[in-house]
Amino acid sequence: MTENPQKPRRPKLPPWIRVRRHAGPDFEELSSIMRKTELHTVCQSAKCPNLHECWHKRKATFMILGDSCTRNCRFCAVPHSEKLPPPSPDEAVKLASAVAEIGLDYVVITSVTRDDLSDGGASHFADCIREIRKVRPDLKVEVLVPDFGGLESSILKVIEAAPTVFNHNIETVRRLTPMIRSGADFERSLSVLSIAHALSRGGIFVKSGIMLGLGEKDDEVLETICEIRRTGADIITIGQYLPPDNSSWPLDRYVEPEKFDELKDFAIKEGFKSVASGPMVRSSYHAESSYGQLFK
Repeated sequence: MTENPQKPRRPKLPPWIRVRRHAGPDFEELSSIMRKTELHTVCQSAKCPNLHECWHKRKATFMILGDSCTRNCRFCAVPHSEKLPPPSPDEAVKLASAVAEIGLDYVVITSVTRDDLSDGGASHFADCIREIRKVRPDLKVEVLVPDFGGLESSILKVIEAAPTVFNHNIETVRRLTPMIRSGADFERSLSVLSIAHALSRGGIFVKSGIMLGLGEKDDEVLETICEIRRTGADIITIGQYLPPDNSSWPLDRYVEPEKFDELKDFAIKEGFKSVASGPMVRSSYHAESSYGQLFK
């Protein structure tokens, strides 16, 4: 008698989820620039399903502070390591040069979590923003930051560098956070958003995002949306979780497009100024469009 096969981490994709593959000169040029500058992107490191589409459109999300993380979140494909080298002193200059070469009008910068650094890498974020503004003063810069251990002083360093959008993702509901987000705390993440909103005094838009399909219940999703909004956040993204590999947290469900539409309507009623909600939505996917919604 044979044993039942183990349940796959990601069942067959439903018809409403299709990963687009693109090639061409723009895709190849971005690949070349990344290799030449030795910069990292979350597109590659996190195995984002939208990589080909975004690079084909000359869009990329840069990942600073290395390509390994001091935490080991169950939903993420970025490698984990407890011993990491210090931040590269010329990374900010290289990043600014790449942004100028690609010709971006809107750039998203994220990072691995660096609990080994006294400020969590906040000063490095600030350096990157300032170097980019030296070569492109008009460029809109969105930062997707870790929680910095909840330190207000670290959050202030980033806010003082004046990004266009300050983003920190909640990722999942309160109940699942201890199991899925290594070293993270739901209340701490809410606090990061609240502190950023207070320090910016309305001059910087605050953003967060969650994923569906991790095992959350619908009422927990609604409550999480409300809790994020109470921090003062202006923008929210809601997307479908897709396990990046077989060692990741298993997929609980595929959420139908109609449910994402319902959640978008709910978030707008709660007061969000911009909402991106759909199966292929990611925090930095079409980030420029989410920003643009603020002015409609």
